[in-house]
Amino acid sequence: MIHEVPMPALSSTMESGKIVTWLKQVGERVEKGENLLVVESDKADMDVESFHSGILAAIVVEAGGSANVGSPVAILAETEAELAEAQAKAAALKTPAAPKPSPAPVPQPSSAPVRAAVPAPKPSSDRILASPLAKRRAAELGVDLSKVVGSGPGGRIVEADVEKAAQAAHSTPVPPPQPPQPIVSSPTPQTTSGDRIVPLTTLQQAVVRNMNASLSVPVFHVGYTITTTALDSLYKDVKSKGVTMTALLVKAVGLALAKHPLLNAAYSDTGIRYNPAINIAVAVAMEDGGLITPVLTHVDRSDLYELSRRWKDLVERARRKQLQPEEYTSGTFTLSNLGMFGVDRFDAILPPGQGGILAIAASRPTVVALEGGAIAVRNQMQVNLTADHRIIYGADAAAFLQTLAQILEQDPGSLLR
Repeated sequence: MIHEVPMPALSSTMESGKIVTWLKQVGERVEKGENLLVVESDKADMDVESFHSGILAAIVVEAGGSANVGSPVAILAETEAELAEAQAKAAALKTPAAPKPSPAPVPQPSSAPVRAAVPAPKPSSDRILASPLAKRRAAELGVDLSKVVGSGPGGRIVEADVEKAAQAAHSTPVPPPQPPQPIVSSPTPQTTSGDRIVPLTTLQQAVVRNMNASLSVPVFHVGYTITTTALDSLYKDVKSKGVTMTALLVKAVGLALAKHPLLNAAYSDTGIRYNPAINIAVAVAMEDGGLITPVLTHVDRSDLYELSRRWKDLVERARRKQLQPEEYTSGTFTLSNLGMFGVDRFDAILPPGQGGILAIAASRPTVVALEGGAIAVRNQMQVNLTADHRIIYGADAAAFLQTLAQILEQDPGSLLR
């Protein structure tokens, strides 16, 4: 029997995927449950297992190419007698050109894939091809994957390669100098006017889809000024213990949401969906473009120090593209903090499936008027809530922000309890 290998749906929002590498070569046997290829989904690189046992008869979409979810990317044959039939089927599927990784609305240079009986192409210098286990082991041992030679299929780095590199590093006082790596970049399409067009990455395309979906939601914005004197003092006390400002803000927002569950809810066609847990997503910029929102779960019931440890781990794995889908799609409320960049105010766009997102700006010394006409300087920050007006109204948003301000200004010690 002949089996098609479809492009898998690795998340609920995934519409297409890019093949990072094939772990098997044409003609090799693959067993059911064995890793067959690595796919770049919206926000992570993930190993994909084979649903059938057989021989990899033909690859329909080469490494570096993209395909819509559910469309065939390879053909498996259960027996050698079926190889010719499977290859003929693959040839028929490839008659229409395989989808390009990032189609652009302007003419592009020819980039048709060339089939050759050689190992899978090596990854470009801006992507390290390694198994998730190898990446995790490298993080534990402090090994720089860019300096590790992979022994797996297509030069893929496996766990044994990482451990070998770690042993070599400990046994050799001074590692030999590495030759400079050439910079490899994808062809950049040029318009007739000379403008430079850079195709969107898979992650950036996912952001575009989410933002377009947000346009259909009626939202409104409510701002609030919070004095951060007490928060700044608490942060100074706990910073040396590994607590981050992100963890403090997440914890405070979680406690405020616990008192205002409507802000943690979401609109649905059948009514208001109240979420049983408070899971806060926090926007993180990616080095290669786009953003991702790792999720801290059950923040209202989590210890502040635990939140800080979990957040550090999430950010590190997010930037290595190792998050599982549930670690960036399960948020019930979102924070976007641009205060670290000195931004004094901004609006955030509501993510699909949530009722609110809070934009947090920088804390700055501000001249304020006190009761009785006195003037003083206080550290203050602007926060701006974007809310879904179908379920949340102005009074609801204002009450939530007032509670958040009371926690941060009057009772920051509650964040430690």
